[in-house]
Amino acid sequence: MTGIAQLLLASLLWSFSFGLIKAHLGDVHPAFVGFARLALTLPVFLPLLRLRGLKATDIRRLLFIGGVQYGLAYSTYLYAFQYLEGHHVALLTIFTPLYVVGFDAMRARRAPWTPLALAALAVLGAAVIQYRGVSWSGVLAGVLLMQVANACFAWGQLAYRDFRHLHTTLQDRDVFGLLFVGGTLVSAITTTALQGWSAAATLEPSQLGTLIYLGVVASGLGFFAWNRGAVSTPPATLAVMNNLKIPLAVAAAVVVFGEETDLPRLLAGGGLMIAAAFIAQRWSTRAARA
Repeated sequence: MTGIAQLLLASLLWSFSFGLIKAHLGDVHPAFVGFARLALTLPVFLPLLRLRGLKATDIRRLLFIGGVQYGLAYSTYLYAFQYLEGHHVALLTIFTPLYVVGFDAMRARRAPWTPLALAALAVLGAAVIQYRGVSWSGVLAGVLLMQVANACFAWGQLAYRDFRHLHTTLQDRDVFGLLFVGGTLVSAITTTALQGWSAAATLEPSQLGTLIYLGVVASGLGFFAWNRGAVSTPPATLAVMNNLKIPLAVAAAVVVFGEETDLPRLLAGGGLMIAAAFIAQRWSTRAARA
């Protein structure tokens, strides 16, 4: 399976998460939801863990990457709901491609004008779908939290990509459990700090089933497919693909959960993102050949 196909698969798995959270987990403490999603990945990936050949510095690096990309990103993302409406949060996630391009340019010490323009096109496409005329007064803390979440997720996928390029003989399944251990540890600290553990005693069967899907499928298989796809995908294309989950999530909300949407805006925004992804892939291929 190609890198783009794996990114597409992850986006498709994530597309159902928004509707499920809204339908079943709206009254569950968000910090506990984040912890449960990450903790439920451990029974899947820890049995596959193979530490032979890894240095202690490699293990610490993977734990740190997971702690940032999953634990810290989830914590700040979920805590932003204390200050923002759901559509605010959804809109603010669209800036992740810009962070991917920015971090990649800082690492490579080059001007990122073409990737930045393509990432901006992906942001524009997502904004066409998500934007609503709303007041943003008094929500600065939530906006800042979402930028931290975007930056953490963007940095983490590039950091894992760099790690795998340095360790070409490793298999992703052999080390991925360390990312989830790091993320789970950070989210456990957050849940403790925000007093979210009491939510575990009040879960209903439908909520437990939703958490299992979100943990094992959306977080577990979704994050695995995403980072695995990121390893073999050029940064410019990777940046653009970060917003593909938005039109897919809207489509899932309409088809699966019976919500209404503005179809012309969905098609226009989705078309802009598809165009950006296509151009980014072509540009990255030409740049690699050059």
